[in-house]
Amino acid sequence: MDSDPLVVAAVAAWCFTVALAGGAVGLVLGNIRLPVILLVASSPAAGAGANIGISGIAALAAAGTHARAGRVNWRLFAWMAPPSIVGAVAGSLAGGVLPSEILLAVIGATLLWFGADLVRPRKEPLPVPDGTDLDLRAAAVSGGLVGLLGGLVGLILGALRMPALLKNVGEAPARAVGTNLAVGVCVGAAGVAGHAPSGVDWALLAIGAGASVPGALLGARLTGRLSAAALMRAIGAVLIVAGLATLASAFLR
Repeated sequence: MDSDPLVVAAVAAWCFTVALAGGAVGLVLGNIRLPVILLVASSPAAGAGANIGISGIAALAAAGTHARAGRVNWRLFAWMAPPSIVGAVAGSLAGGVLPSEILLAVIGATLLWFGADLVRPRKEPLPVPDGTDLDLRAAAVSGGLVGLLGGLVGLILGALRMPALLKNVGEAPARAVGTNLAVGVCVGAAGVAGHAPSGVDWALLAIGAGASVPGALLGARLTGRLSAAALMRAIGAVLIVAGLATLASAFLR
């Protein structure tokens, strides 16, 4: 990593900002952070490993706050985390099967669609799931599929798990936020382990993680101040930004 103080400060500021937004809406937003990380990393592979590690640590910091506030559904976590990890490992092993540009374009378009659906004007209020009738099989299947896609492109992809938690599983927004981040911790740890043999930019990981932790903690505290409907709209807005960033990554590679 470039040791120039201005570069270090810029990376730290970006990581803090991304973690702040992500902590509030239950996303680690690694796809938004990744382009900056790759610009200063010692190599693309080492930067990707550092980015996943930063995502995992940011998710851990935010998930801790959400857990203490009762916003993590541990039963749902138990159904979703194991297939997410298995999918991520499988995707990492099969990383060269499909062009990453095509996968990123599909993921970006999907995020835009989900985000636009959450924020578009409606005659009737946006239906908000209450978490009373969860589809645990949908949680397991979506966790495995999102983990697989994330492994293929080197991202945790909590931005894809969140719509699944809301629309397919039926979890309440605030608990979906905390549960999604808790699953992201496990996927992030698996991702770093998978990248370790090929190298991780540990200095960059340390700087990014150090800046992300306070941002994630602050963002997680903001979640409880939003109504369920407002939180749904905030998630939708962030999904749109994440989708645009993912599409940009696909076409700029």
